Amino acid sequence: MSGKSKGLILTQRILVWTFYFFSGFILYSKQGILPSMIITFSRIIYPLSIFWLQIRIKKRNNFLPIDSKMTTSQLWFTLLPVIASLLTVIFSLTNTFLYILGKLINS
Repeated sequence: MSGKSKGLILTQRILVWTFYFFSGFILYSKQGILPSMIITFSRIIYPLSIFWLQIRIKKRNNFLPIDSKMTTSQLWFTLLPVIASLLTVIFSLTNTFLYILGKLINS
């Protein structure tokens, strides 16, 4: 891999993480645009999703390490953090987009 593509990947990751941290800032510091149940869920799972994503990226494992030998409890233990993290990403980014859109419309 060339240095140019490594630099591009690093830049993309920095932009994604910066926007995700900004969405967390909006999630915790501003009033949520989405329903309160979704905001509460996102506020609880948001820090866990950051740690979960960092562990997955650092280990370079599959996001869903599922095999046919897993028991039902192992499967749920594997799937629940993935589902919760993906929902949190979707909810926090949606909340941020709606917040920014509301600020642009009202100004």
